[in-house]
Amino acid sequence: MKFKNLSAPHLRTKDTTRQVMIDVLISLTPAIAVSTWVFGLRALYIMMFSMISAEVLDFFIVRVLKKQKNYKPDFSASVTGLLFGMNMSMAVHWWHMLIGIAFAIIVAKHAFGGLGQNIFNPAEIGRVFMLISFPTVMTTWYKPFANMSASVDTITTATPLALLKEYGANKSLSNFSYMDMFLGKIPGSIGEVSALALLIGFAYLVYKKRIKLMIPISIFSTVLIISSIFYFVNPTRFGTPLFHLLAGGMIIGALFMATDMVTSPMTIKGQIVFGIGIGVIALTIRYFGAYPEGVSFSIVIMNALVPLIDLWMKPRVFGTSKKGAK
Repeated sequence: MKFKNLSAPHLRTKDTTRQVMIDVLISLTPAIAVSTWVFGLRALYIMMFSMISAEVLDFFIVRVLKKQKNYKPDFSASVTGLLFGMNMSMAVHWWHMLIGIAFAIIVAKHAFGGLGQNIFNPAEIGRVFMLISFPTVMTTWYKPFANMSASVDTITTATPLALLKEYGANKSLSNFSYMDMFLGKIPGSIGEVSALALLIGFAYLVYKKRIKLMIPISIFSTVLIISSIFYFVNPTRFGTPLFHLLAGGMIIGALFMATDMVTSPMTIKGQIVFGIGIGVIALTIRYFGAYPEGVSFSIVIMNALVPLIDLWMKPRVFGTSKKGAK
């Protein structure tokens, strides 16, 4: 019998980065459609402008500045740009988006070495940068379907989470029902409003085996457990567990941002710790922080801890002691 000696990696797959990114883009189309239905064509413009700007900037950096003449876009920048646009307020202007996209692509991605080497999720850290730099614009929320009125340009209103923080759960639920939050008939960031659309896209990624299931499971489980405890302490102030799952960016953050292959832990145990950390930090900010929302900050904070989580949760090499695995 003839044997071949080959260098690692020994396990290969036919999947490419481009194929994975195309599947992610396809999975986001239901949320894009619902967002356009709820907020109008301007929402579609914001998402497409962000996506194209990110791809053009990424292409320029790699092809011109890094002088990789054979580089062909793998659509990872398109995914970053689209998720960034979906996390924007309807009040942003084109120059806001350009500044945020530049920060996400240049600082969060290429300053660390490019695709696969970035510590933070570029789209998420771009959103955090925007929240800190342009807080007024990023917390101006348009009322659903308001731009379809012929008598006014638009109407702004508070999100369910903002109403919960200011006036309690009863006030928030009197304005927005659970079904409104599930379907997307609520104010908020452009792509986060419809839990149903995001879940449909997530189901597609699960079917294509593109997603780390343990991360969203651990996030949702942590949120359900902690919010249940606080609900029994004071239901009016803290709201129900279902409210915290459906309101704000919990669904889009857990399904599409926290599961980023590059910026999340590699092992199952690490993914559980990662998800628990996101759930705890997000609810802590929601309950006691200055912002009514905390998902973006929690993901960025846990991104920073991923190298340590991977080190601590490193599996023991077969045939070695636990001490030898460290």
